Amino acid sequence: MFEEWRRRRAARRVREGDGRALQRFRWWQLPGRALFRLRLPSPSGAQVDYAVDVRHWQNQGSGEVEAHLYLDDRQHAVSKLPAAFPVEGGTIEVAMSCFGIKRCHYVTTDGTESQLLPDPRSAEGRRARLDREHPVVSRGIGLLSLILLLIGACPLLLQIVEPVSQIPPIAQRFGSFESPIQPPLWLNLTLGASAAVAGVERALRLRYHWLLDGAAN
Repeated sequence: MFEEWRRRRAARRVREGDGRALQRFRWWQLPGRALFRLRLPSPSGAQVDYAVDVRHWQNQGSGEVEAHLYLDDRQHAVSKLPAAFPVEGGTIEVAMSCFGIKRCHYVTTDGTESQLLPDPRSAEGRRARLDREHPVVSRGIGLLSLILLLIGACPLLLQIVEPVSQIPPIAQRFGSFESPIQPPLWLNLTLGASAAVAGVERALRLRYHWLLDGAAN
């Protein structure tokens, strides 16, 4: 029920594109542009090419980040994020976290999901190439990112639990909790920076968990 409502709300944000041509991906756009592609059969049996272009130079929290949908390299539709573009046989859903794209998937009418392919020149495409060509190194980097996020999340969870446990009804029933860990400022800053780097790495693989990656935002 909630997912259906969310998709209908995202679909209402879609507006018609102006037909402009899709710009080639340039190397200097690596930090702030994501480009994904999808090929689908049209009702006539021919193949149509979709591209999703997101310029996320500014954080999504500004409410101004948009996804641009291109059909055969011409702008077909535009939507603020999170976006849900109706296409042949389903919907292209796009969303991002503070660190980058967290979702760019084609969802068919029967609920089957598949991730769009990143442009090889984009940061996401280069990370995907590393995974194909050096899978062991890629898995090691992914594991390190996960560990850094887990380490960074622990102090944050303790800082949340401590004031919550001091609320009178909770303190009376369960007792108050005082964190045994009081990390110095430099350690907090280091953990925060490490978690941010890990969040960016996971965003390049479109990996997102509401607790781990959300806590690092």
